[in-house]
Amino acid sequence: MAKAVFLDRDNTLIEDPGYISRPEQVRLLPEAAEALKALAAMGYKLIVVSNQSGVARGMLTENELALIHERLGELLITAGVKLDGIYYCPFHPEGVVEKYSRDSDLRKPNPGMLLTAAKEHDIALSQSWMIGDAYRDTTAGRRAGCKTILLTIAGQVRTPKPNDPSPDFKAVNMREAVNIIRRYGAGGVSVKPEPVLEKKEAPSVAAAVSAPAKTLVEKKDEAPAVEKPSKEKAEQAAVGPVSIDTTKLEGMFEQMISMLKTNRREEMFHDFSLSRLLAGCFLIVVVFCLLAAVYFLLSPSARNGSSVMVSLGFAIVFQLMSLTLYIMSRK
Repeated sequence: MAKAVFLDRDNTLIEDPGYISRPEQVRLLPEAAEALKALAAMGYKLIVVSNQSGVARGMLTENELALIHERLGELLITAGVKLDGIYYCPFHPEGVVEKYSRDSDLRKPNPGMLLTAAKEHDIALSQSWMIGDAYRDTTAGRRAGCKTILLTIAGQVRTPKPNDPSPDFKAVNMREAVNIIRRYGAGGVSVKPEPVLEKKEAPSVAAAVSAPAKTLVEKKDEAPAVEKPSKEKAEQAAVGPVSIDTTKLEGMFEQMISMLKTNRREEMFHDFSLSRLLAGCFLIVVVFCLLAAVYFLLSPSARNGSSVMVSLGFAIVFQLMSLTLYIMSRK
């Protein structure tokens, strides 16, 4: 049987500006292609498994998603490596597109995509790895029986849920993840599959896109010559003026921009639901009831106060309903 490395897509292989809806938004992370080359050289199949709730939310179609994945495959082939498969889950229980508005065993942290890929590619999950930047990625890997690596990206805070198992390893980027697999991939770590807490019905069809099977002759770039510092240059550096390393500053700015983009994404697309929409409508009704109470209070025909109390009572009821729906939408 084959062995594989399952990979999350956003913030693992490509930059994550938010929900990607166009192929031209796809940009490989700097170390992604070289890391995949190294994994392929070690005999691992390369398979992407990605939650794509944007389809259920109506932000893009499956055809548009296919073009995005096609672009990802083209960029990797140009860099000298190709994927063996791309699996995605378009479903979300709070989606606005009826066809995709449901939960699914394919959706991470459930292991459905990994299990489907293992069956179709004849993969030994106990000899395979899962790499991602979120605990839902490593939880899916553990539930499938893989060894797991959590990418701890600078500027991002990932908090595990109470039932999330700890990842086997943590890495700051894909380069370090490759080094971990190179060191422990020969069976140095034994992992038992984590049980899935809630048993759900198995999906009838797994959403999958096969990576383009193109033949590519890899061209190895010659390593740039590195000038060894002489003794005289070292002495000059010791007494000369201190130069500022602009590459480090650029790296810091890139991390800050990445963190701002991630926060923007979480603010823009934080699980919009029908509950929140109803809560907003009820708040409008509350305002109307309060205005009605003021009107009745000032009206000479309502000096007994009964109309005022009725209006205030409705305002209280709708306010409580609004708060309840808002709290439910945040669970």
